[in-house]
Parts: sequence; C-alpha cells; structure tokens
Amino acid sequence: MCESTRQRICIKFCFKIATTAMETYQLLQQVYGEDATGRTQVFDWFHRFKEGRTSAESDPRSGRPSTSRNEEMIAKVRTIIRNNRKLTVREIVDDCGISVGSTGHEKWQDGDWILHHDNAPAHTSRPVRQFLPKHGTAQLQQPPYPPDLAPCDFFLFLRLKKVLKGHQFEAT
Repeated sequence: MCESTRQRICIKFCFKIATTAMETYQLLQQVYGEDATGRTQVFDWFHRFKEGRTSAESDPRSGRPSTSRNEEMIAKVRTIIRNNRKLTVREIVDDCGISVGSTGHEKWQDGDWILHHDNAPAHTSRPVRQFLPKHGTAQLQQPPYPPDLAPCDFFLFLRLKKVLKGHQFEAT
C-alpha cells in the first residue's frame, strides 16, 4: 500500500469520527510533516467521503497501464543491478524491455553510493542543500579551490595509500 493511500485511510477515519477537514489536515501535518497530503487534497477527499464514497483508493486513470512500474519488474531491475552494478541504463532497458525513464529511480534506491559534485551554483543552492540530506544522500564535497587536484584524484588517494602502506622508499 502506498503512502498516499495510507494517508487517505487516515482522512477517512477522521471523517468517520466527525473531525473537521482542517483538524484532519493539522493531524496529518503533525504525523507526516513535509510528506503530509496537501490541504486541498484533504478537503477534496473529505468532500468525496461526504458524498458517499467508501474507497480510499485512487480512481482508475485513462491511458495505457504501466507495465514497468510493478513489483515484478522492480524486483527484476533490482536483481540485474545487484548482479552487476556497472551496467548502463541502456543495458538495463535492453535486458528488461522497459523505457529509459523507468530505470533511473531504481538504480539509486539502495543508498550505497556517494554523490560527488563540484561547487557549481546549481549544486550549492539552498534547495539542493536541503533536499540531499532530507533524502539521506551521502555527499563528497570538493574543496572550494583545489590547487592541483582533478575530481577523479580524490578517489585514487585512499587506494594508493592502502597499496603503499608499510613500504620504504629511498630518495634518488
């Protein structure tokens, strides 16, 4: 069950115990914080329940049903990625027979990757700085003015140190 359906069930419960829409909205804000259903949606669902609606599920939408965003396909993509993390999006698309847009989100859900970005204004803006920690994204910051380091060098030093640990070198 998705998060929005859970919140709609909470709205239905509050409606049944004669809580007002505004009180329900405030309760959702208290419990879910920023992830709470919006005020307009709460009032809209209250209106639907008032008119006699019993289901908290979304109405079916017209158009082609999604074939790539189901549990089976998500599990298939995760398995492919866990077996070989060096695959490109194009290879995943070819293996699964889904669209490119359907693969992007699945590759990043495990959270065992680090975002390395430079100090470009787009990367250091307030919305980005707030979004990344909120979603648990690990970051590797680049020094403001690295004297002679290219970004790829940051990853090499740790590996070089491990290999060279304990070796004595003589000056020539």
